[in-house]
Amino acid sequence: MNYTHKKKVDKQNIELINYLPNIGISSVVKEITEGLNTTPKTISPKFFYDGKGSDLFEQITHLKEYYPTRTEKKIISSLGEKLDVSFENLNVIELGSGDSSKISLLFNQISADELKTVTYFPVDISQSAIEKSASELIQQFTLKNITGIIVDFFHQLKLIPKPGRRLFCFFGSTIGNFDTSQARDFMKQLGSTMQRGDSLLLGMDMVKDISVLESAYNDKKGITAEFNKNILNVVNNLIDSDFSTSDFKHYAFFNGKKNRIEMHLKALKDVEVNLGSEKIHISKGETIHTENSCKFNLDDIEKFGMWAGLKTAQVFNDPNKWFSLVYYRKN
Repeated sequence: MNYTHKKKVDKQNIELINYLPNIGISSVVKEITEGLNTTPKTISPKFFYDGKGSDLFEQITHLKEYYPTRTEKKIISSLGEKLDVSFENLNVIELGSGDSSKISLLFNQISADELKTVTYFPVDISQSAIEKSASELIQQFTLKNITGIIVDFFHQLKLIPKPGRRLFCFFGSTIGNFDTSQARDFMKQLGSTMQRGDSLLLGMDMVKDISVLESAYNDKKGITAEFNKNILNVVNNLIDSDFSTSDFKHYAFFNGKKNRIEMHLKALKDVEVNLGSEKIHISKGETIHTENSCKFNLDDIEKFGMWAGLKTAQVFNDPNKWFSLVYYRKN
């Protein structure tokens, strides 16, 4: 995560624009430090995704227990001509692009003639993730152009380019990382950023059996645990702290009152951590809340559209209705 060096570079015919320095490292230090001084302690899930974190999450998506990715991919693969959108001269903006696998499934269903007119904007906080996914895509598809945008899209959404007609793709039910007020604010921001004729494909993980949910975030191989702990390494690199991952264990459970999986790091002993110029104490058994993954129902689909001022045009589901891919339009 490069918060210090603003650069606009071309790499393998891919343009990369980094807007993170507009936020600045001092703001990042403040955000992380304040989160670790609250009760309960928190670290934003956006800090999962350094190079190692992105690689670990990609491994998670292939796990037997982790149903969201494979379920959503099946839905994307079956869109075909059912999706009511023209791809000619379309600008496709993928928020939280991560890897190229999902957008590849969509591009595979577009004719070669149309694909040559498509401009793709992968948008993510991780430059390494964008570079990897964009380089894979440029080898698979003949697109008009690829421009990677490195931003914290919750805070920098207005920096996303506004050329012509746009399809926003926000896959993975990443919207579930936000609590209700954050999701409302984000959808309002996104709706105000979108122009008439723009559209949105939003992935939403639906409420289901608790055993399925909890298994998905507590895999037997321990990759999710390693992914969760790695956030401490990212924080160490960003703010010069001295967390030790061995002092914590992965803890994930379903909070039925809030319809969400919560991921925490639980201290195995009393810990003193240096956060730059200050210290914090974490008691044995105390947790750092690292992620929410909210689960949704049909009312939420309409509510999200209302918050953004968008019309719900189409809803695509898997046979079990575990996951929804919602197509919204701005009229």
